[in-house]
Amino acid sequence: MNIPSKYDPSKTEDKWYAYWMEQGFFHAEPDEKRDPYTIVIPPPNVTGVLHMGHMLNNTIQDILVRRARMKGKNALWVPGTDHASIATEAKVVGMLREHGIMKRDLSREKFMEYAWEWKEKHGGIILEQLKKLGASCDWGRTKFTMDPDMSASVIRVFVDLYRKGYIYRGKRMVNWDPQAKTAISDEEVIYKEVESKLYYLRYKVEGEDNYLTIATTRPETILGDTAVCVNPSDPRYKKFVGKKVLVPLINRPVPVIEDDYVDMEFGTGALKITPAHDENDYEIGQRHNLEVVDILNEDGTLSEAAQLYVGEDRFVVRKKIVKQLEEEEYLVKAEDYTNKVGFSERTDVVIEPRLSLQWFLRMKELSEPALEHVMNDDIRLYPAKFKNTYRHWMENIRDWCISRQLWWGHRIPAWYVKGSDEYVVAENETEALQLAREKTGRTDLKGQDLYQDEDVLDTWFSSWLWPISVFNGILDPGNPDFQYFYPTDDLVTAPEILFFWVARMIIAGYEFAGEKPFSNVYLTGIVRDKQHRKMSKSLGNSPDPLELIRKYGADGVRVGMLLCSPAGGDLLFDESLPEQGRNFGNKIWNAFRLVSGWKAAADTDQPEAAAEAVAWFRAKLNESKERLNEQFGTYRLSEALMTVYRLFWDEFSSWYLEAVKPAFGQPIDGKTLEQTIGFFEELLLLIHPFMPFISEEIWQLIRPRKKGESIMVASWPGRGDYDSSLTGRFEKTKEAVTALRAIRKEKNIQPKEELRLLILDTEEHFDTRFLSVLKKLGNLKEVEFVSEKPENALSFIVKTTEYFIPFEEKIDVAGEIERLETELKYARGFLHTVMKKLGNERFVTNAPAQVVERERQKQADAEARIRAMEERLTELRGKE
Repeated sequence: MNIPSKYDPSKTEDKWYAYWMEQGFFHAEPDEKRDPYTIVIPPPNVTGVLHMGHMLNNTIQDILVRRARMKGKNALWVPGTDHASIATEAKVVGMLREHGIMKRDLSREKFMEYAWEWKEKHGGIILEQLKKLGASCDWGRTKFTMDPDMSASVIRVFVDLYRKGYIYRGKRMVNWDPQAKTAISDEEVIYKEVESKLYYLRYKVEGEDNYLTIATTRPETILGDTAVCVNPSDPRYKKFVGKKVLVPLINRPVPVIEDDYVDMEFGTGALKITPAHDENDYEIGQRHNLEVVDILNEDGTLSEAAQLYVGEDRFVVRKKIVKQLEEEEYLVKAEDYTNKVGFSERTDVVIEPRLSLQWFLRMKELSEPALEHVMNDDIRLYPAKFKNTYRHWMENIRDWCISRQLWWGHRIPAWYVKGSDEYVVAENETEALQLAREKTGRTDLKGQDLYQDEDVLDTWFSSWLWPISVFNGILDPGNPDFQYFYPTDDLVTAPEILFFWVARMIIAGYEFAGEKPFSNVYLTGIVRDKQHRKMSKSLGNSPDPLELIRKYGADGVRVGMLLCSPAGGDLLFDESLPEQGRNFGNKIWNAFRLVSGWKAAADTDQPEAAAEAVAWFRAKLNESKERLNEQFGTYRLSEALMTVYRLFWDEFSSWYLEAVKPAFGQPIDGKTLEQTIGFFEELLLLIHPFMPFISEEIWQLIRPRKKGESIMVASWPGRGDYDSSLTGRFEKTKEAVTALRAIRKEKNIQPKEELRLLILDTEEHFDTRFLSVLKKLGNLKEVEFVSEKPENALSFIVKTTEYFIPFEEKIDVAGEIERLETELKYARGFLHTVMKKLGNERFVTNAPAQVVERERQKQADAEARIRAMEERLTELRGKE
């Protein structure tokens, strides 16, 4: 075999991805012989390109699905994209504007033609990019939320919920996005702290030479005021109640009313009421039958009803009106004020509360099973701390505004009878006409007498069906795919859409499938930079993921994303992480080159040191597999990666290979070589979910393989029995070797020079299990047990045993004292840490018994080690 000296990801990644695709390894069909394992991808926006959050999320999904496949499951990862109404329509409108075309000049049909053309050209780029990461999705099952069957599922669900009485139409206060010109749901509003001003304004009492002062952060909205409100318990304003005051600048007379809602401590205790532009004001207006004056157009400019500044932007007007109020002596003062302002999650503009006729979904009753089944752990959240957030949201759930004033999306299946207020909800126009005839009693109605609602449904109204609809479970719940693959197993997503998407999918699962949509939800953290800022294009702090892959290889980037990314914890990313991942790949490759270069001698017996190293590593490997399976079972994937990382780098490369490798230029015995290749294969299997490409490359080279074979469909290593004492005993050997190497370095003794080692113990009492390994790794010509401490020797202590290296020349007593004092200081610090832990009553009471016992053993070992060092120091000081 001609193995390159360096591993080159660019020469292997496309090769093996094409091979996996060609062999159909990603595809799954219902199979009665195997249990399914299913993940559905959180569908990225069809407008999207790969960013660091996608990299993290999809790396985790791929790890889970690759491991499940190796464990013999019929693993399926369903990919797809979301039509993303607001984001996509904005992109299409922008594209048209660049060509001098305005949306308002187009018919709906023509606009949709442009939108579909844009989607076909630009949509799905992100899915192609995911292939570069190694994502093992079943690409033949790729879905789009506006595919015909997916759209039909959405319409079926809308009609079903309407007929059950859950969907209604009404004029309500909604969150209005003036840039997108659509309503958005409460969950799509992001509240940010903003440095504002609190303006104190005088309202003249009608017919009197008296004023009432209010405080507001939005002076432009005074043009829509229809009352001033005070608390009935506030004695300051009793004399004003029942009178009228004049709105500044426009002199509209409005009543002074009383309502318990008013906070007497805020501002002046008198509140201007603008029912059209504040939700609380609207509710007060409803209670007191106040007039509603809507002063804003849908684009955030002032309407004719404002009387002043008509057609100007709300924020421009704010500056102008403050100046005018000051000039006309209505402004008493302005104070700095920090308040929370709602921004649209999609467009990042300040939302406006706006009265609007919209479609709503009643959520309270629908959401009850979704709350119950997360609280009782039928569906588990990882980390579990998010259960409290989930419960709070679900217990305070509000009706969902599901209509959007857009064209791109699922058009609301409601038809109105021209010339009347009547409407019907149906799956298609034919059914709508029949229902309209029945509802109106007019059998002569024709299709042209009806017109369909102009609005589309909230994007989340389609994606909440995703785990069901990708298997056509709404339209055909008896089909084999849905019966076999649903419910899915794991969902990997971000905490910020726990309510947006996760909770709603759970609601939909129980309502439309009678079953949970998934069993486990793994919530990733947010990818941030070293300054703890969220990575974003606008900040310019987000690297190009494809460039990272070109630089460090997909395996390196995957490892880098997981190295410090605990579930629910933010990932502080910098390029040292994928670099570390690439270095790990190089370590694996170099170990493979080393082993591949060994020549076997058939007639050579296995040395004792190799046999003992094999026994130890087999125990270590089985111990690590047990830990790894436990970590996977509790979704501690970063810890699982570190288990594999340390097992290969520290235990296999640094200790095992050193213990078994033959002398330079010499052959190795066949038994050790075969056992080493066997270990290497098992390690590659454990590494594969994390690093699919390099593990496949080496697995294909390490033994002869047939066409169609692949590590990705090889079996996950089974857990073997092991003697846990072996790994502990070998740790002492490692400590002794490390101490010997430190003395060699300190005294400039060449590694090739053989040393004598004296052990202050008897051969019967001393644990000699790995003495042959100690001899080899320490390059010892002789090991002797002594009953007295020798003169003129350097010493070190492992646990409670003292070791000596005799020297002919006189020992530097002062130097030896200094070295021991340093070791003693460290040992005392270590003991202090252990004692602190054991002194914690909560730890001793709640930790597993074996964990507490392990800490007590550490205490006993440290105390014995400290005593031995103190005794040795006393002896040395006597020689000074």
